[in-house]
Amino acid sequence: MKLSADLQALEQRLGHHFTRPDLLRRAVTHGSMSTPGREDNQRLEFLGDRVLGLVMAEALLEADRNATEGQMAPRFNALVRKETCADVARQIALGDALKLGRSEQKTGGRRKMALLGDAMEAVIAAVYLDAGFDAARGLILRLWGDRIATVEEDAKDAKTSLQEWAQARGLKVPEYVQTGRSGPDHAPIFTIEARLSSGQSAEATAGSKRNAEQAAAKALLALIKA
Repeated sequence: MKLSADLQALEQRLGHHFTRPDLLRRAVTHGSMSTPGREDNQRLEFLGDRVLGLVMAEALLEADRNATEGQMAPRFNALVRKETCADVARQIALGDALKLGRSEQKTGGRRKMALLGDAMEAVIAAVYLDAGFDAARGLILRLWGDRIATVEEDAKDAKTSLQEWAQARGLKVPEYVQTGRSGPDHAPIFTIEARLSSGQSAEATAGSKRNAEQAAAKALLALIKA
């Protein structure tokens, strides 16, 4: 069956023509659209995560032949974490092609980090099953691009970096305070303020407390290092 216009456009952005189009359809189908005759992308996500991990481990070994396991581990985590996968998904407008149930569409599913990250992993698996490991590796290296060379900057999460910055200056451990919550119970939006004992602070909003804390820490780091 021929791909729809939105999936043909996604094919072009991926730079891969599928000989088995159903793999791409499945990769962009969220669980909220799963029916007895339509598979969702969860199984592909499971496989894609492993393919991505192998490619990134190999790439890091090649990028720095003198790096120790202890140095490579945080770099690896930064490259394969869900936030990075979601960033890559946004880069290719993957959200525009997602097949979502009505509830997910109403709650902004096309912009949700978890859904985008999962779908990106599923797309990687779809390319792997369609054309093999070399094709999947080529796709990953092309889409991740400079992130591999600059990963040192993102190897530590923002909360860890902020805590280390504060402790190096004799300040207390940063505090994270929820200052707001909005949205329905099934899709809440949290506002978190990161505070230093020096009085400096920054706020951020996200769909989970963890992500809001990370975003607030990142915003505060940008403020204090400006």
